[in-house]
Amino acid sequence: MTEIRALIFDMDGVIVNSNPLHVEAWKVYNSRFGIGMDEAMQQRMFGKRNDELVRAFFGDHLTPDEVFAHGAAKEALYREMTGDRLEQMLVPGIREFLQLHAARPKGVGTNAEPPNVNFVLDGAQLRPYFRAVVDGHQVEHAKPHPGIYLKVAALLGVDPAHCVVFEDSHSGVKAALTAGMTVVGLSTTHAEMPGVSLLVPDFQDPRLATWLGERLSAV
Repeated sequence: MTEIRALIFDMDGVIVNSNPLHVEAWKVYNSRFGIGMDEAMQQRMFGKRNDELVRAFFGDHLTPDEVFAHGAAKEALYREMTGDRLEQMLVPGIREFLQLHAARPKGVGTNAEPPNVNFVLDGAQLRPYFRAVVDGHQVEHAKPHPGIYLKVAALLGVDPAHCVVFEDSHSGVKAALTAGMTVVGLSTTHAEMPGVSLLVPDFQDPRLATWLGERLSAV
């Protein structure tokens, strides 16, 4: 049984249950350009970085500046639509879970845009819990490439083999597994999460405490 020394969290769908609102924000934003979103497109967007999504929606002909502008405008719309509901959107039990493990090395590894990371971690006053925060702009390749999670582990000073990642997307699970980490899945986005060692709906599930208790190292 692998000893767990550090906890690493994806953000959207793990810390904050934001994916339904991200879908709505993309629908509203894309409708301004006459672009519809079917169910297949919605499913493909989870766990992707914005540059990939913008090119998927608008085409590969866009310049890097145009890609960035579309992504930034959509995220500004998402934050506007969130308004003062951020606390209500936190995944149940996340704040208490972070407090319980306050002394353990923890990090965030997300494909999200930096303004969204700041919006969530600072807006919900969660940033002090994390020793390392890596977003999609700090690595060359986004998830499912393992770079984000490997960088978080390096910043925490913990070998990837001793890290557990909390993920809600299939691409994120692939990234963490490729990095050599253990994965706990949250079913906020997908009902099935192949490859995870444990699947729970949120951080209040008693199975999580039991599973972690058997594997956590001394702080």
